[in-house]
Amino acid sequence: MKRDIDPIRIRDLLSSIVEAQGRLQELALLSLDDFLGDFRNTESAKYLLIVATEAAIDICHHIVARQSKRAPQDYADCFSLLVELDVLPPELAARLQQMARFRNLVVHLYWKVDNRQVYQIIQHNLRDLDEFRRHIIDRFNLAG
Repeated sequence: MKRDIDPIRIRDLLSSIVEAQGRLQELALLSLDDFLGDFRNTESAKYLLIVATEAAIDICHHIVARQSKRAPQDYADCFSLLVELDVLPPELAARLQQMARFRNLVVHLYWKVDNRQVYQIIQHNLRDLDEFRRHIIDRFNLAG
């Protein structure tokens, strides 16, 4: 049985993504040397990536809990369920699964995180969050 999502909760989580993403975009303006040269940049970027990813995962879990017949096996699997529910295209879900796995690396194996990889992510992958937000807003009529 499908239940409606809570639009207020989803909007709040989308706002968290927008806020974290905006700060990450500021860090993305730095050169690689400047980014790596100050631990505050690298540590802030990792934290903000966790915040944005956690918000996307929370949105995913909320939708899946309300509309899917099965629970996700892990964070990455949640995005697969959004494909099954026709919320996300498979290509985007695959990229978001990589983001969820990177989040796990930062949280659980933080000593293995390469700050150059963090820089590459904030340079090239923040658009995935924009695309995720657009799909959620469009699918659940959350504009406005």
